[in-house]
Amino acid sequence: MDDQQAGNGTQKEEKSFEELLEENLGGTQRLKPGEKVTAEIVNITDEWVFIDLGGKSEGSLARSELVDEQGALTVAEGETVEAYFLSSRNNELLFTTRIETREAGLSYLEDAWRSGIPVEGVVEKEIKGGYDVKIAGNLRGFCPHSQMGIRRRDDNEYVGKHLTFKITEYAENGRNIVLSHRAIREEELRKKREVLKETLQEGQRVTGVITSIQKFGAFIDIDGAQGLIPISEISWGQVDDIKEILSSGQEIEVAIMKLDWEHDRLSFSIKQTLPDPWERIDEKYAAGSRYTGTVARLTKFGAFVTLEGGIDGLIHISKLGEGRSINHPSEVLETGQDIEVEIETIDTDQKRISLVTAQYADAKNTEEKDDYQSYMGKTSTSMGTLGDLLNKSTLTKRQKK
Repeated sequence: MDDQQAGNGTQKEEKSFEELLEENLGGTQRLKPGEKVTAEIVNITDEWVFIDLGGKSEGSLARSELVDEQGALTVAEGETVEAYFLSSRNNELLFTTRIETREAGLSYLEDAWRSGIPVEGVVEKEIKGGYDVKIAGNLRGFCPHSQMGIRRRDDNEYVGKHLTFKITEYAENGRNIVLSHRAIREEELRKKREVLKETLQEGQRVTGVITSIQKFGAFIDIDGAQGLIPISEISWGQVDDIKEILSSGQEIEVAIMKLDWEHDRLSFSIKQTLPDPWERIDEKYAAGSRYTGTVARLTKFGAFVTLEGGIDGLIHISKLGEGRSINHPSEVLETGQDIEVEIETIDTDQKRISLVTAQYADAKNTEEKDDYQSYMGKTSTSMGTLGDLLNKSTLTKRQKK
């Protein structure tokens, strides 16, 4: 009887403890291993980071998981952190952001596979088809080449590095484990993009890194968001070879031209971060002045000549050919040719400059001079000089007398 009463008392005590635990958890369901939570950091000690789970419940995770390569803490009290539930020990709820390379992680690997918990590993060496990775102490995992990074790099670049992986396959009680570092990187980029969607605006200037160069432009990474710098937006002047101006890995400032997140089309401009040469056009160029330019392109109606980067002028086809009629500017000029020109007119509003060749200007000046001299010569023959007129007038008067 006494034993039965004692048993009933124990059951009541256990029930009361469970009810108390439910109350502390805010009435929510009990956490299952691998379950992901987003919680606020309430306290940071030398070894642990404590998070608020709601109600009167707290969880903890190792401080070592939230430091950078230099050992500096990457979070602060009041910030939120995403973590995975591991287990409850001595009435303490343990969490992790990743399962680290230690023997204690062995018992969590299957849960990590089922729940998507990241695991930490060391890339030991490259093998056929991928990499041999050591995880959770002495366990081995295999990461295919295609799953190591978002972009293929030098194979030896990863060897010896501590990286975070997701387990994509778990079989034979841990003897066959397939890993993916790419899945971790893609998730990181996805989160960064969500943040960038809220912060980036068209017209804003940002700094990025050139990731690849193509004939039509250069691709740039802006803190996780990929975009294109069209070749026409690299410089105010004409660009023939982008590699003469940019290189992969180069950090550069750009202006945001267009943000189309829905279709994943982001475009940027280097040109818009540079001074527009037309803003100082009146200080450098004037009608009637001569300059040496380079033939940039030939069209059926004339030749465009570059005076400097971003400043082109047009020589109309009617002012080419040195007096003879031509069907196309290519009959007298070629692209890349240096040529002396004279500015006829400048239209700053339309950003247009009308040019003529120096030979055309000289010929025109000579023709005008000849016309003037011819005109003056005809006037002298028909009327004579003022002295002749006076003498003629005096002679006429005498004859009349």
